[in-house]
Amino acid sequence: MTHHKVCVTGASGFLASWLIKRLLLSGYHVVGTVRDPANEAKLAHLWNLEGAKERLHLVKAELTEEGSFNDAIMGCEGVFHTASPVLGHITNPREEILKPAVDGTLNVLRSCKKNPSLRRVVFTSSSSTVRVKDKFDPEKPVDESSWSSVEICEKYQIWYVLSKTMAEKAAWEFCNENGINLVTLLPSFLVGPRETERFKWHGRMGYVHIDDVALCHILVYEHEKAQGRYLCSSTVIDNDELVSILSSRYPTLPIPKRFEQHDRPYYEFNTTKITSLGFKFKSIQEMFDDCITSLVAQGHLSIP
Repeated sequence: MTHHKVCVTGASGFLASWLIKRLLLSGYHVVGTVRDPANEAKLAHLWNLEGAKERLHLVKAELTEEGSFNDAIMGCEGVFHTASPVLGHITNPREEILKPAVDGTLNVLRSCKKNPSLRRVVFTSSSSTVRVKDKFDPEKPVDESSWSSVEICEKYQIWYVLSKTMAEKAAWEFCNENGINLVTLLPSFLVGPRETERFKWHGRMGYVHIDDVALCHILVYEHEKAQGRYLCSSTVIDNDELVSILSSRYPTLPIPKRFEQHDRPYYEFNTTKITSLGFKFKSIQEMFDDCITSLVAQGHLSIP
């Protein structure tokens, strides 16, 4: 197929950078939105990508600034909305996380509505939007028909999950009302080569290679029959299983042996919807091999 122009919001982020890398390698022209296009140090990794000098254009846009995505999106056939509020020290979660996540998503989509060239929007959600619930049937893997409970998220102040859930629901409502072709991708915990990452242990979790997530974005954008939500996850395992794998592969690394025990339900993900499009995920071993190789190469780890 002939690759035309697409927009990637939040272009300097970890996932967006990998997505842009894959889009450029596939021949796309990419417009990336960033908060400060003049910040050379923060954007150097993007300009070093193959094809960036010829087919990457970075423009300024702010999630909370109405209309700031108009110029970036106009003329693009596809929009990949990966941008989300930066999580840090939060004093007012509703104003600092929830409102920017929902309003920012609608801001991007209002710009999409103005673009007559638009073919499809791919929205980056999260697998967490399907699994924070009262009841799980351990015999039935969780699929895309599930939604996390807003009430439970509010009760336990799970603001990230709530922001992703509310933003995705707002996106579906807006796109259904305005005839926008929307597909959402729900990745689990991203693993792979990166600058520096602190792994926090949350009990049983789903994991997926960052490159797989980037490729899945392109797959659901290009595939004519893609529609609805797509879980994007390779493996769901408990901490103890992960420790066993890492300890056997990297016996000289100081792998933690004890973790805080969380009372989390057993669950699996049903990813047949994305694999039915022909996708094959990398294994948990490949994910962490790539991650550790990257950390060693950058001097963050040393293997005796």
